[in-house]
Amino acid sequence: MILVTGGTGLVGSHLLYELVKNHQKVRAIYRNKAKIEAVKKVFSYFTEEVNILFNKIEWIEADILNIPQLTEAFTGITKVYHCAAFISFDVKDYYALRKTNIEGTANIVNLSIANNIEKLCYVSSIATLGNKEDGSLIDEDSFWNPEAVNSVYSITKNGAEMEVWRGTQEGLDAVIVNPGIILGAGFWHSGSGLLFKKVNNKLSYYTTGTTGYVDVKDVVQCMVQLMTSSIVNQRFIVVAKNLSFKQCTEIIAKHLHVKPPKKQATPLILAIAWRADWLKSFFTGKPRMLTKQNASSALSITNYNNQKIKEALDFNFTPIEKSIENISKSFLKEH
Repeated sequence: MILVTGGTGLVGSHLLYELVKNHQKVRAIYRNKAKIEAVKKVFSYFTEEVNILFNKIEWIEADILNIPQLTEAFTGITKVYHCAAFISFDVKDYYALRKTNIEGTANIVNLSIANNIEKLCYVSSIATLGNKEDGSLIDEDSFWNPEAVNSVYSITKNGAEMEVWRGTQEGLDAVIVNPGIILGAGFWHSGSGLLFKKVNNKLSYYTTGTTGYVDVKDVVQCMVQLMTSSIVNQRFIVVAKNLSFKQCTEIIAKHLHVKPPKKQATPLILAIAWRADWLKSFFTGKPRMLTKQNASSALSITNYNNQKIKEALDFNFTPIEKSIENISKSFLKEH
């Protein structure tokens, strides 16, 4: 049986669909039962037999920080997909990020070793990769620089990777995927889904930075293929294409049939914006929408090399414009 953590998130829900569609026995853990409905919504994008497939999942309530609950969840498990994570770029969330991303991953690794798990797949991020000094494409050998100005998210995701590598030294077979910005439907209030929502609401500003983008279905396919391959103890950048934020928002606007952002967010505008957002969060208690690190990332040029995963799996990525077109159709149908 396969265990999936983070099954109620974007990657986890699409992964669950792929696994049950292919008749795999799956157990998924959850913390908030209300979020399970989001998985059904994702299933509905691909099949009319939502309940039939959904009911093949064995759900178990467990927190990756709760050892007794996790121990029960691991009973009879042979493979693990660790998708659970806490995503925040706000420094006030640093200790919560450490608990979930590092300590939680350590718990998954320890129980995988204790239960002689055949293989673990960990969903990391391009945030753990360092820049190339010569400006060339970032690849799997572009190691994270602890002395750089890193976000609290990247610090804790790097720490989580270290736990996985520690596990491989103790006999665990594992693979790590490092996706770029993951595009997918179903979660319109967070991640890339929020970007579709903002563009639809006539986003005013664009930024000039670049980064890697990938369809969530491609991330899932790479994960599944890596887990069924003989490849172990390696990590892979999972990015379909490098785009500027301006290009990405223009493509989204095109398929949502709205006007794209026309104003460039300059460094000065972003500097004012993230400080204003800090004040708003301080007085209202609401989560940060723009941090100093986010503002810096929005201006940075980071381009990624996907050759390793393409060659290892003979993999062809979905064109990003096609992904955005499909996601936009789902967005417009729901809104």
